[in-house]
Amino acid sequence: MVCFAICLMSCNNDNKPVVAADTAAAGSTISAKAQKNLDAMHTVTKAFETGDVNGIDSVIAPGFVDHTDKGDKKGVDSLKAMIKMSHDADKTMKMEIVKELADDEYAFSLMHYSGTGDGKMMPAGPYDMHSVEVVKFSDGKATEHWGYMEMGEVSKMMASMHGADKMKAPDAGKKK
Repeated sequence: MVCFAICLMSCNNDNKPVVAADTAAAGSTISAKAQKNLDAMHTVTKAFETGDVNGIDSVIAPGFVDHTDKGDKKGVDSLKAMIKMSHDADKTMKMEIVKELADDEYAFSLMHYSGTGDGKMMPAGPYDMHSVEVVKFSDGKATEHWGYMEMGEVSKMMASMHGADKMKAPDAGKKK
């Protein structure tokens, strides 16, 4: 997935250098703007872990759009509500940044999530999953967000939330 993110950024970055947050491994330096973008992502990550939305206004643009599986969620208040709802549903959630990449316009994080869900937002019981978080920035604030999960992990989550037998495809060849 990280390779995909590098490819995506290098193919559509208007000749801006792509830099990894761990610059020792990348052998390059990160721009101040790219570092500010990563710092903003860290602020949001911390808010999801703690439920504390103070500071969100300083890193999210007023017209922020979160592109979700349930449609676009717009505005800072929508993000704050999602943070609070997520934290209330699972106070045990841990978020680990596996790898980060950034330039002056986008930041990408490969994330590892674990915790114990209540069945509302996450499956009831323990979960362990990965996603790639993509955030677009303008003037130092996040303007858009996309999240991508591994399909196998999505299938496992859906089966545990909705019951494995409800997830089976209907038997098209069955005689009536």
